Amino acid sequence: MLALAVAFTTGAAAHAVLVSADPADGSVLATAPRTLTLRFDEAVTVGALVLVDALGRRRDDLRVDATDQAVVIALPADLPRGSHLVSYRVISGDGHPVAGTVSFALGAPTTNAAAIERDLWRDGLIWLARLGLYVGLFFGVGGVVFLSWIGPAPPVRAMVSAALGVGIVSAVVSTGLQGLDLLGLPLSRLAAPEPWTAGAATSLMRTVVVAVAAMLAAVVAMSTGKVWQKALSVLALAGVGSALLLSGHAAAAPPEWLSRAAIAVHGMAVAFWLGALAPLAVLVLAAQDSLASQGSAGSALRRFSAVAVPVVGLLVVTGGWLAVVELKSVRAVVDTDYGLLLSIKLALVVLLVGLAVLNRYRFMAVFQSDPRAPALGRAILLECILGVAILAVVAGWRFTPPPRSLVPDTPLGLHIHGERAMFQVLVFPGRVGVDRFLLQLMTADGIRLSAKEATLTLEMPAGGIGPIERKAVLGPDGDWQVGDVPLPLAGRWHLRIDALVGDFDQISLDDEFELRPR
Repeated sequence: MLALAVAFTTGAAAHAVLVSADPADGSVLATAPRTLTLRFDEAVTVGALVLVDALGRRRDDLRVDATDQAVVIALPADLPRGSHLVSYRVISGDGHPVAGTVSFALGAPTTNAAAIERDLWRDGLIWLARLGLYVGLFFGVGGVVFLSWIGPAPPVRAMVSAALGVGIVSAVVSTGLQGLDLLGLPLSRLAAPEPWTAGAATSLMRTVVVAVAAMLAAVVAMSTGKVWQKALSVLALAGVGSALLLSGHAAAAPPEWLSRAAIAVHGMAVAFWLGALAPLAVLVLAAQDSLASQGSAGSALRRFSAVAVPVVGLLVVTGGWLAVVELKSVRAVVDTDYGLLLSIKLALVVLLVGLAVLNRYRFMAVFQSDPRAPALGRAILLECILGVAILAVVAGWRFTPPPRSLVPDTPLGLHIHGERAMFQVLVFPGRVGVDRFLLQLMTADGIRLSAKEATLTLEMPAGGIGPIERKAVLGPDGDWQVGDVPLPLAGRWHLRIDALVGDFDQISLDDEFELRPR
């Protein structure tokens, strides 16, 4: 029963992970349960719960009691026979929504229960708002730091102000979008008070408040005297680091004090670097047409280059540490969506650093000898484009849990149902290599099926493998077991179970499952 409880849990979409459900996902019960208990690996806040019963009706008469890591849902007493689906949305400790479903059947399963699908338009707007927030923090606040400490660039003030405006609006809108995602509401409900109240109750609200305060400090800095401008720009830069460490996946990575410090330093280093690109590009391009601009551009380049080298060093060290903490293993780089996005980000960062090195040791010398040469200005503009691309990729992490938060080696679970019988199958560990299978054979009414023998057959037509046939061994607990089955390739496998229930009577059921990489 413990193995079943672990095996049939629903995958999480963010940091918090559903550890177990009682009744277990996919279980078949003789009588209606009074409660459904969901246990997570950390304390969560309930956002929305939806029960769709066997008749396809949405039931709202649910009472919920959330205590620490457990969410206890009181179920209606008049549930009909058949399959029931409970869709939940909760908020994890790092401020990210977690969605999933748990199903159970009374008497026998049916197939008329439907899951709630994600809203791609809503997710797209969430991603866009996150990107806008990053633009405000890094290009906006970072631009003000450059104007305050490195060199004035009047033509770029409007651009920096626009970046700050985009960031402030995006930060505010992110609160409502967070609530929409938490409650599972469509975009049309963004103007309603419910999503804003729900979003404000999450840890994202702390990030929004500090981020907006940092960007407002940057706005004020551009309209004050030199001394106050420098002080406010430093305060705004510190606000960037503080805003990033208050929520997000990495902020909850152990040890938290070190991860949060790395996030803060990393964020401030990114703001200093990216924020300088647009002003530098404007100064260098202006120097091609104006002799008066050549001196200011040259001095700004020298001052920035002197500070940029140690800043990039801090950026690489802190970014490397955060990647190691979040990935947990090198294999996760190719096995997870988080790792894929990280690979894309690293490729773009390598290009960005390569351009920076080229600018520092070649194009700057060309500019100093001939300020009208266009190579340096074009290279800095390309750096700006790469910077935006990197932020766009990082914004995609909003929808991908880091590998460290995923429960390792959770067995795969299958429920195969036919007219005469239903089979529960657990695959341990459910990864490429040598796997073990646990087979529970039952009648259509959920009574243990008396079989003389059982045979497991596996094949992977797409990979040219199979069939692999193994005889199951009946264990003392009444379950059939198949051990040491070699499964060399990840992907879609076809599974068939043949149960001999009489001398001339055999029940065969088949299904498919997705074998995970090693």
